[in-house]
Amino acid sequence: MIGKLLKRFATASRARTGEDRSIVVEGARKATGGKGKARIVMTMAVFFGIFSTISGRLVYLGFQTPDLSGGPQSRVTASRPDIVDRNGEVLATDIKTASLFAEPRRIVDADEAIEKLSTVLPEIDYEQTYHKLKSGAGFVWLQRQLTPKQQADIMQLGIPGFGFRTEKRRFYPSGETSSYIVGLTNIDNQGISGMEKYIDEQGLSDLQASGLAVAKDLRPVKLSIDLRVQHVVRDEIAAGLERYRAMGAGAVVLNVKTGEVVAMASVPDFDPNNPYNAQDKDRLNRMSAGLYEMGSTFKSFTSAMALDSGKATMSSRFDASHPIRVGHQAIHDFHGKNRVLSLPEVFLYSSNIGSAREAELVGIEAHREFLHRLGILEKMQTELPEVARPTEPKVWKQVNSFTIAFGHGVSTTPLQAAVGCAALVNGGFLMPPTFLVRSQEDAMAAAKKVVSEKTVEGMRYLYSLNAEKGSARNARVPGYRVGGKTGTAEKVINGRYSKDLNFNTFVAAFPMDDPQYLVFTIADAPHPEKPGMTDVAANNAGVMAGNIIRRSAAMLGVKPDFSHENGATLVSYQ
Repeated sequence: MIGKLLKRFATASRARTGEDRSIVVEGARKATGGKGKARIVMTMAVFFGIFSTISGRLVYLGFQTPDLSGGPQSRVTASRPDIVDRNGEVLATDIKTASLFAEPRRIVDADEAIEKLSTVLPEIDYEQTYHKLKSGAGFVWLQRQLTPKQQADIMQLGIPGFGFRTEKRRFYPSGETSSYIVGLTNIDNQGISGMEKYIDEQGLSDLQASGLAVAKDLRPVKLSIDLRVQHVVRDEIAAGLERYRAMGAGAVVLNVKTGEVVAMASVPDFDPNNPYNAQDKDRLNRMSAGLYEMGSTFKSFTSAMALDSGKATMSSRFDASHPIRVGHQAIHDFHGKNRVLSLPEVFLYSSNIGSAREAELVGIEAHREFLHRLGILEKMQTELPEVARPTEPKVWKQVNSFTIAFGHGVSTTPLQAAVGCAALVNGGFLMPPTFLVRSQEDAMAAAKKVVSEKTVEGMRYLYSLNAEKGSARNARVPGYRVGGKTGTAEKVINGRYSKDLNFNTFVAAFPMDDPQYLVFTIADAPHPEKPGMTDVAANNAGVMAGNIIRRSAAMLGVKPDFSHENGATLVSYQ
């Protein structure tokens, strides 16, 4: 009995023990399972929070302007006013363009980025660009002023860390036609030459620096240039450069009543839209920045000086029968008449001896004073920055006065010579040349009387006579009563006169009874156009001047008159 009870008790105990053990295991499982789930939930929450923060930051940054620390300021300050000719034709204007930049801190693989970029910009410098992309900077320029196609192609590459900024660049619709006058801007749209530089110097740079140079507030700058005449001038001198196989050529058209430069060009020149060769040695604005001995064109000033001094008249006579000797030097005539010449004959035959005699009559000091009075030996005051300073002997001796009388021994710019000649035919008023529109009233307010009316009458006659019977015949244009003077000077090379190359000039005014315009042309080291011809100024510089007048006179509003074609009438001198 007791044994059965013990056996039942043992069985019950085992059952209870198993049940208890099951309960304990199940409870442990429940407890452990709860903690694991909590840990998983917590881990997921942490990761979710981290990724949410990163995603939020990325979204935020995606809507922000890239960090351009170290980059340029707002390009609004680079706006420039349009430049237009006297008729409103655009010579220079701003256009929008895209420029490529990089943020090196965001570049993942510089080599891959450059490799992709070179497929669009094959000219890019690999080593330089690599150093930029590995610099760790916040901003670097990679390529400025891209074309729209280049911008689109680079965008298609999808390179992280690359971006574009809209900038302004200068566009010149007339190209090389007016390049030396209008000038250039640099990559930052700042004027560096010509009227572009002048505009900056008049306050545009300050406006840009202060952020006030807003495009809509900038009025166009109107120049005195007539683009139609400018095209004619540039076309003729470019043709002359080729025809005469010259080193250079140039021309200027002046309004003698206002001093306005209506057209001026020099070749070789450059395209301001692609000025890769603008700094080449032969790219020089010869008209205002080149210094030359003007040769016989200077005889205009010598004859005017003799007349204006009161010591000579049209009836005065000068002995040109034999050379003038000064020490070991002798002054000869190119085509001497070997006789006594009247003042008009000295001019007509371009006598070096006669011109020297005129200077001798006036005197050394008076000679020097007269040329300074006409501004020939002073640095010219005008808007164009590229202006050379004339040269003259430190001490004028008799031989200097003699040679300067026929255009040797002093150097000046063709534009200054043209301005001086204008004063000899416009009533005797020296007017500073201007590249801006100027009224006749304003011109007279700034003008200075330099020669008498009687001298002006005499010079008009001499110019007309030379066109009728002398070296200016090639510049005559029917109906426009052109007068002028040639100048053929031996070219100075390394301080010595060349026996083979000349620097030729020609001055022409029209209509000669009351001149309105003056044309001054140059041919630097020209060659004969055809076998048997010479390379004197009448055959090149004179021809170019005649062609310019023929093509542009009507545009300038000068009506032809055939009633007294080139009738050079001797004025009366008492």
